[in-house]
Amino acid sequence: MIVLGSTGSIGVNTLEIAKKFSIHVEVLVAGNNIELLNKQIQEHHPKVVVVAKEEDVARVNHTNVFYSQEAILKVIEDSSSELVVNALVGFLGLRPTLTALTCNKKVALANKESLVACGAFIDTSKIQPIDSEHFGLWYLMQSRPIEKMIITASGGAFRDWDIARLQNATLADTQKHPNWSMGQKITIDSATMVNKMFELLEARWLFGEGKYDAIIETKSLIHALIDFKDGSTTAHFANASMQLPIAFAINAKMDENILPHVDLLKVGSLEFREITCERYPVWQIKEELLKNPARGVIINAANEAAIELFIDKKIGFMDIAKTIIKAYEKFDTLPKNVDDVFALDREVREFIV
Repeated sequence: MIVLGSTGSIGVNTLEIAKKFSIHVEVLVAGNNIELLNKQIQEHHPKVVVVAKEEDVARVNHTNVFYSQEAILKVIEDSSSELVVNALVGFLGLRPTLTALTCNKKVALANKESLVACGAFIDTSKIQPIDSEHFGLWYLMQSRPIEKMIITASGGAFRDWDIARLQNATLADTQKHPNWSMGQKITIDSATMVNKMFELLEARWLFGEGKYDAIIETKSLIHALIDFKDGSTTAHFANASMQLPIAFAINAKMDENILPHVDLLKVGSLEFREITCERYPVWQIKEELLKNPARGVIINAANEAAIELFIDKKIGFMDIAKTIIKAYEKFDTLPKNVDDVFALDREVREFIV
């Protein structure tokens, strides 16, 4: 397999599953955590390694090291691996997804932005989602008529804050996730609820037209629910670990134990909350966006640009959602092809900066 984003939490879990099932890792692609990358090289012996920056190449303990996005695309094209695990963060992950699909490889996808920005032009039959929410929906689906698909959210760093305080929230505040530790961008996206908006869009592209929604489940033990037309609802419970969906991406008939079961007696109780526009202003465009999912490229570009401004202290936390909504109202063009997606992405970023 090829692992894109090997030093992030999803990449680390992917390599644990590779070790468990003795799968050869042909290519490792990483960002800036060279220390962890070198440990992964020592354990998995990849044929090729790619890093983000030229200056890091000399620090990598391998004889076949490249850098840049172009190098990522080339190693995908040149590899013999049939599976690409794409755990890259951001719009940067789109071209590798497209290249892998062009090379007729299966993509285990954790890069949300690929489908959010370009879902209209991606053949999802070659995509196996490894986000826990989409995996949960896939796991629950049966041949019975479906009324609605529901995914869950943790609520992010500010789910318990007084709403009046949000205006002054800092970057450090956004990183205090109540349930786990993730990368900087995705933790900000969790706090704004953009992350869940993206996952709803992904679900729309993966599973087709229909009703989709999200709710907060504070313990992150239920990842997805399906309301069937007969009035029954099923829920997917699992301890929060990416290893389960990754294992199924490798083998759809997985019958080995991957995780300990959820002990409901120890859990005791669960709490559910509504996602409100007051706390998460971006939620006000959810329904319209689901009706026009090809406009996802606009909110993705706006979000990435706004986050950069927030990190640089040029805008406040609540301005992220305002910036996204402003861009969404400004641009109503629908891309007609992949080139349009990249052009619109650039245009939206230029508008915001």
